[in-house]
Amino acid sequence: MAAMIGMMPAIVYAQAEEPRAPDGRRYLSQPLVSEIYTADPSAHVWNGKIYIYPSHDIDGPAAEDDLGGHFEMRDYRILSMDRIGGKVTVHPVALDVKQVPWAEKQMWAPDAAHRNGTYYLYFPAKDRQGAFRIGVATSKSPVGPFKANPQPIKGSFSIDPSVFTDDDGKSYMYFGGIWGGQLQRNTTGNYDPNGSKTDLEAPEKPALTPKVARLDGTMMEFAETPRDALIVDEAGKPLLGGDTDRRFFEAAWMHKYKGKYYLSYSTGDTHYLVYAIGDSPYGPFTYKGRVLEPVQGWTTHHSIVEKDGRWWLFYADSQLSGQTRLRNVKVTELFYNADGTIRTIDPFVK
Repeated sequence: MAAMIGMMPAIVYAQAEEPRAPDGRRYLSQPLVSEIYTADPSAHVWNGKIYIYPSHDIDGPAAEDDLGGHFEMRDYRILSMDRIGGKVTVHPVALDVKQVPWAEKQMWAPDAAHRNGTYYLYFPAKDRQGAFRIGVATSKSPVGPFKANPQPIKGSFSIDPSVFTDDDGKSYMYFGGIWGGQLQRNTTGNYDPNGSKTDLEAPEKPALTPKVARLDGTMMEFAETPRDALIVDEAGKPLLGGDTDRRFFEAAWMHKYKGKYYLSYSTGDTHYLVYAIGDSPYGPFTYKGRVLEPVQGWTTHHSIVEKDGRWWLFYADSQLSGQTRLRNVKVTELFYNADGTIRTIDPFVK
């Protein structure tokens, strides 16, 4: 028998070809899930587990345009995992636009918070007048299902809500986005449907900034009028509208590291994730550099979270589909330099 085995031809197993971008570059990270398309991941650690609140991309009929009409998301699906690199669970629908009395369409990038046994899901959607507002829904479970309040948060507008809870227990919402996010159409406090399609159209003047407002004790309304989260250069001057490599576009996220407040955000049409540092949750925030170089695809939206003493960047690209509207969430480790600056991450391996 041994002699016969020795005479058998060797079996050659075909190895899966390593995924590469269209230009041949290798990806730094692989998608967390492939059964649905996900983007804009807001990650949190609760009870030792990682929960990710992403957008749920769908392949709708709308033509691609500069105002994001092709992002036709209708509901939210939450992801969870016990550890980075572990099994990822895709949970059932947590909230559908049909369950939100005031909303019509486009359930864009959400975030979540937890206080006193209740989980809060914050989300932007367009109302029936075509204006983005920010809603809130609650659940006793971090994965839902969530029940939406019948009205959006009073005084809310634009997109990309992100809630940060400081060491003293106070919670702040950062929000806003230009172009399709309509921040430039809300400069007076009222939505102007005929306002600019892009920004202030004043490249030599200070750029629009994200908004910040402290939440009240219910976690469902603002405790104050939203104010500008000012982003400045090293000389203390506001970044200008024409400084498209550094100015705010969308996707504000706040985290704290060694007593400093890190405001990170997307530059949108230049495709960077960048960050600025301040001494207060209100800012001002001094621009420091890039968190992530451009990914495959148009949009970049992220979160930064600590787990077991290590820091992680959650982001998305379009590896699986090759289409801007159909994205996939990824994660990679984030590192700080000794001076507190963040090491820039390349989403591709050289």
